[in-house]
Amino acid sequence: MADKLIIKIEKIKNGVSNYSYVNIEFGDSRVGKVRIKKIYRKIIINNLNIFPEFERRGFATQVLNFFKEDAREIIADRVRGTARVFWEKMDFTDMGNGDYRWVSNGRHGN
Repeated sequence: MADKLIIKIEKIKNGVSNYSYVNIEFGDSRVGKVRIKKIYRKIIINNLNIFPEFERRGFATQVLNFFKEDAREIIADRVRGTARVFWEKMDFTDMGNGDYRWVSNGRHGN
């Protein structure tokens, strides 16, 4: 059986943060992490990091597609210039302030 991407969301336990960490695993390896804030069906992505040795394998795309399944809106907070093409490829639009935004079209799985 082929390895499957596993996405584990863990609430930050320090009691003062509304952010959660998302560990991304594939097989026996942790391939990346995401820091998000979820407000109802809105997700704010503070940081999406696929570790260098696992880049360009579609893991970030799979994670975003997972989030899109239930979100009505996703904000990528303060996108680096080198990552803009990726966010645009994922159907996010530039908000003009460094953030990128995706909004559901109302269909499950967009």
